Amino acid sequence: MDDALCRGLPGESPPAAAARRGPGLATTAWIIAAIGALTAATIWGEFASHTATSLLVLDVATGVTACALLPVLLRWPVPGALALAVLAAVSPAATPAATFGTLYVAQRRRFAVAATVGAAGVVAGAVQGLLRPFGGLPYIWWLVLVIAAEAALVAWGQLTQARHALIVSLRERARRAEAEQGRRVAEARAAERTRIAREMHDVLAHRLSLLATYAGAIEYRPDAPPEQVTRAAGVVRAGAHQALDELREVITLLREDDGPGDGDTEQRPQPGLADLPRLVEESRDAGARVQLDDRVDDPGALPGATGRTAYRVVQEGLTNARKHAPGEQVQVVIDGRPGDRLLIDVRNPLVNGNTVGSAIGGSGTGLIGLTERVRLAGGELDHQVADGEFRLSARLPWPA
Repeated sequence: MDDALCRGLPGESPPAAAARRGPGLATTAWIIAAIGALTAATIWGEFASHTATSLLVLDVATGVTACALLPVLLRWPVPGALALAVLAAVSPAATPAATFGTLYVAQRRRFAVAATVGAAGVVAGAVQGLLRPFGGLPYIWWLVLVIAAEAALVAWGQLTQARHALIVSLRERARRAEAEQGRRVAEARAAERTRIAREMHDVLAHRLSLLATYAGAIEYRPDAPPEQVTRAAGVVRAGAHQALDELREVITLLREDDGPGDGDTEQRPQPGLADLPRLVEESRDAGARVQLDDRVDDPGALPGATGRTAYRVVQEGLTNARKHAPGEQVQVVIDGRPGDRLLIDVRNPLVNGNTVGSAIGGSGTGLIGLTERVRLAGGELDHQVADGEFRLSARLPWPA
C-alpha cells in the first residue's frame, strides 16, 4: 500500500485522504484499459447474438462514453458511479464500468453512500432487464442476480475499506510505539547522565577539597618538617591520580558514542555505609576533626542503593565542613535498623556566623543535587543553621 495514500488534509482520516487523492496515472491507465477490454467484449457478444444495428450503434456509443467517464469516476466517485449506472440502464456495454463504479465507491465511501450507489445499480439493472431482456432467463431471476451482484460489490468494497483502515491504524500505532520507545530511551539516557554528573560532583568535590587542603598546608607552612611536606605532596599526587581516573571514567560514560562498549571495562565498586570509616579517616588525614558515632549494628543489611546515598550524604557534609568551617569539630551520627529508618546527622560550628565564607569556593549546587538524590531514594533531607551550627540531616527508608 502506497504511503502517500495515508497522508491527507489536516484532521482528515487516512481512508478519506486516500479517497481524495485517488489512484495515480499508471493505475488509472490500467483501469481504463481493463474496463475498455471488458466493454469491447460485451459489445462483441451483443454483435454475435445478432443484435439490431441501431442497438449496436447505441452500445458502441454507450461503451465509449462509459470509458470516457472512468477518469471522472476516479476523481469524483459518487457522481461518476451514478452517471455510469444511468448508462448501464440503457445498454449492457456500460455494465462493466458501472460494476466497477459500485465497487470503487464502496471502497472509498461510508456504507450509506455505498448502499445508495448499489441501489442505483440495482435500478439500472432492472431497467436494463426490461429494455434488453436476457434470453432464456426469467426477469425475476435476472433481478435476483442483479441484487446479489450489487450487494456483493458493496460488501466487498466495505470489507476492503475496513482492512485498509485497520492496516493504516496498525501502522500508525507502530510508528507511535517506535517514537515512544525512542523517547523513553532518550529520557533514560538523560536520567543516567544526570546521575553520573551528580556522582561526579560528589566524588570529585570531596577529592579536590582534600587536595586543596593539603596543597594549602604546603603553601602556608613552608617551614614544616621535610617528612610532613613529602607526605602532603604524596597525598596530593595520589589524590590527583584518583581524581583523574574518576574523571576519565565519567567522560567515557558521557561520550556521545552510544555504541556498545568492548566489555572489558569493569565497573568500580560503589561505596556504601561500611566505607564511612575510611571516608572519615581521609578527612582526619587532611586535618579535619571528625567524630563518628556509628550506631548501626549491621551495615551489610542495608540495601546497596540506600547505603550509597547515606555515604554521599556524609561525604557532602564533610566536604562542606572543610570548605566553610576548616579546622572545626564535625560530628557525624549514623543510627537506624531494618524495618525503620536510617538517620544521618552531620553538624559543624559556623565560621564568623556564615556558612559560605571559606577559602575554597563551591558552586552551591551540591546540596540541591543531594536533596534530589535523597528524594529519589524515598527519603528526606534537611539542612539548616541553628544554635551557631550548620546541620545536615537525612532520613532514608530501611525495609525490613
